[in-house]
Amino acid sequence: MKLGAFSVSLNVKDINASKEFYEHLGFRVLGGDIKQNYLIMKNEHALIGLFQGMFQGNILTFNPGWDENANNIDPFDDVREIQRQLKSKDITLVAEADEKTTGPANIMTTDPDGNIILIDQHR
Repeated sequence: MKLGAFSVSLNVKDINASKEFYEHLGFRVLGGDIKQNYLIMKNEHALIGLFQGMFQGNILTFNPGWDENANNIDPFDDVREIQRQLKSKDITLVAEADEKTTGPANIMTTDPDGNIILIDQHR
């Protein structure tokens, strides 16, 4: 199973303070829009998303079809195929993709400790 690019999506209190902090750790802005309260930041192969007021807690995020620079990769495992594989292993999904669709979609599950895992396909 190929899950694609990995990042940690952080729920932050002050996106400007968080941006400055992570810049001091060597991260640079890769994408997002600070005016819309989210940024994607990168340091070598490490990715973090900073999200102010969009969700509670932190999320482990995978992006099928993308590498760590948000470049398309082929071939890749479609999120609906990943969903089928997870369900065949009796993994409970808290959000599912519509099997009748193609293209962008996402699924969510939680690990045994309650950590949210988002598999978010953008293409």
